[in-house]
Amino acid sequence: MKIAKNTFTWIEQLVIKYRIWRYLMSQRKPWTPGYGEYKYNFLGEFINSKELSFFQKGSLPSKYGYRMDERLVEYPWFFSRLKDHENIILDAGSVLNFKQILLADKLINKNIYISTLSYEGRPEIQPSPSYIYEDLRNMCFKEGFFDAICSLSTLEHIGFDNTMIYTLDVSKKENDKYAHLAALKEFHRTLKKNGTLYLSMPFGKYKNHGWFQVFDSEMINGVVDAFRASKVIKTFFRYDNDQWNFSTETNCQDGYCFDIHKSNKYEADYLAFSRCVVCLEMIK
Repeated sequence: MKIAKNTFTWIEQLVIKYRIWRYLMSQRKPWTPGYGEYKYNFLGEFINSKELSFFQKGSLPSKYGYRMDERLVEYPWFFSRLKDHENIILDAGSVLNFKQILLADKLINKNIYISTLSYEGRPEIQPSPSYIYEDLRNMCFKEGFFDAICSLSTLEHIGFDNTMIYTLDVSKKENDKYAHLAALKEFHRTLKKNGTLYLSMPFGKYKNHGWFQVFDSEMINGVVDAFRASKVIKTFFRYDNDQWNFSTETNCQDGYCFDIHKSNKYEADYLAFSRCVVCLEMIK
């Protein structure tokens, strides 16, 4: 796989190529050494290519996202829908905070703010995003500040045990199924009129995993109600037959997650994390 020369130093390129080689030699098992490098390098290329148009056609290429997690559909879904006039953007949860993603063509000349609980690294790019460390349920931004808010695979962690991975703050070791509703009210408050909220969550049969939860249809309806959207577009994806593809709410009702942090045995198809994911494009 080609490594973008303008993205990394030659030493970084060598390290990435070596780790990717190790990953490919390990039968492409999720979360093994090189998995992250392969995934983000692939995504960096894909979202800057004509292939991004697949996410507007409703059908993905054969074996798309083979043995990789839902980032393979969440990022392209977001970039395929991001509008040219949406210039002031909040990344609520730090999901865009990777060099290959922040350097995407569709983010050129955008004013990016990254809000998350604690420091998660800062890719060396210019201009740099603005970083804010705070709880999404109580944000510092004024009303109507953002043209768009992107919060991918973040809502499911709000109100749960974030000390497991994301912060050392023991006050964030919680167990509140509906804590995310407060964040949705903050998203509504800080978006401009007609601004867009781009959301994604693991979807299917409800389950509390301790450090995140899987949303079901009833909870998705609650998300829409809490945000008070004037327009909602729901898109569902499912990982089956060794690839990601578009799906329906009905076909995703049995969705679940493979939690690598709590299970030492892969699924038969090496599911990386979510079986199904819902993406919501909501207009204020």
